[in-house]
Amino acid sequence: MRVHFISIGGAVMHNMALALHSMGYKVSGSDDEIFEPALSRLKLLGLLPEKFGWDDSRITSDIDFIILGMHARADNPELIKAKSLGLKIYSFPEYVYEHSKNKTRIVVGGSHGKTSTTAMIMHVLNHKKMDFDYLVGSQLEGFERMVKLSHAPIIVIEGDEYLTSALDLKPKFHWYKPHTAILTGIAWDHINVFPTYDFYVQQFKIFIESIEPKGTLIYCNEDKDLAKLTVDASCTALPYDVPNHTIENGTTTIHLSGTDYSLQVFGKHNLLNLQAAMMACQTVGITETEFWKAISTFTGAAKRLEKIKDTDTIKIFRDFAHSPSKLKATVKAAIEQFEGFNIIGVFELHTFSSLNADFLKEYKDAMKGLDTAIVYYNSHVFELKKMQMLSPDFVSEQFGGVMVINNSNNLKETIQSKLSGRNVLLLMSSGNFDGMDMLNFGE
Repeated sequence: MRVHFISIGGAVMHNMALALHSMGYKVSGSDDEIFEPALSRLKLLGLLPEKFGWDDSRITSDIDFIILGMHARADNPELIKAKSLGLKIYSFPEYVYEHSKNKTRIVVGGSHGKTSTTAMIMHVLNHKKMDFDYLVGSQLEGFERMVKLSHAPIIVIEGDEYLTSALDLKPKFHWYKPHTAILTGIAWDHINVFPTYDFYVQQFKIFIESIEPKGTLIYCNEDKDLAKLTVDASCTALPYDVPNHTIENGTTTIHLSGTDYSLQVFGKHNLLNLQAAMMACQTVGITETEFWKAISTFTGAAKRLEKIKDTDTIKIFRDFAHSPSKLKATVKAAIEQFEGFNIIGVFELHTFSSLNADFLKEYKDAMKGLDTAIVYYNSHVFELKKMQMLSPDFVSEQFGGVMVINNSNNLKETIQSKLSGRNVLLLMSSGNFDGMDMLNFGE
């Protein structure tokens, strides 16, 4: 089989290309730019395009199908050529479903915690040496890539709600038709894609309706909107809550039937994610005891409260938190876990929503309780996104009174000056703080 990827350089797209190559498919691709690590990984296997840019001469009638990346535009010349030749064109979520039609599909959806919950399920299945495919939004320890496609009987899919492709504007998770579905919660974000909260919630209703007959929906019992959506669900709907646990000396321990299981992750949101993952694993034959025993070695997904430094004087965590709900969850988790520590939280405005003056009020008091709360942004990002500049005073007011810094050198100096005694530093962003060395603190 010959397959061509239009926009092969994306995180999921290049991983999917590698996965199909490993299955023996003849793979080619194109993109207008490709960055690391995709660049080196594609080059190593001879899949890197000879030149960047679009060239419709690459599209020939002997191609069995096209996989279209979400960043390719409708006027892409290769896409136009493929349509003119009548070639089969899949978006990547459409192809994932096509590949997994005869598999048991576990799909993790929700506004937050998707990657972490998916990673938890994968960790346990891997620990039990079960054969499974997967699609996850982050590179995980113990897994060669973010996508595996094979002849395995099970597939675990991180199902996000963002748009499928230039040809298909419905959310990606509407494609997957799960046998077991998880919904972690609904928290409105990405207002450029979902203009109203009601419209956003409707996407989750459609997802619930897509669950296979006799399927199972596992949903967070604390989310009132999810509870409403499950009332008329035709599938089996199972709520979940925080498991029985204690926190002592910076360690969270699960208590189950007289046995204790110490965890390497922490925070109420992670405990909820763990309970959802456990219930999903039960649907494929793993017992509750087997799950907690296996998950005790789980260290977390990259950039999801990921510990990147741990010394006698400072613990540094990097977190993908960007929406209001994620920011609040991360801050609360650190405050509960590290009583008696000096906790410094730094949040970078980086997404479209977080840079929007009208949306910024959603972050009110999201950093409350920290010993030092800092919001950082680079003025240049407003120019790149063609958005109106926000003043530091306005940002501080919207957050409920925080320190605002828009110079990376000042940020480093301020963080260093706030260190005292035993410290926890939270670096929260979907960006990278303009390349700041995140480890060079507390020396």
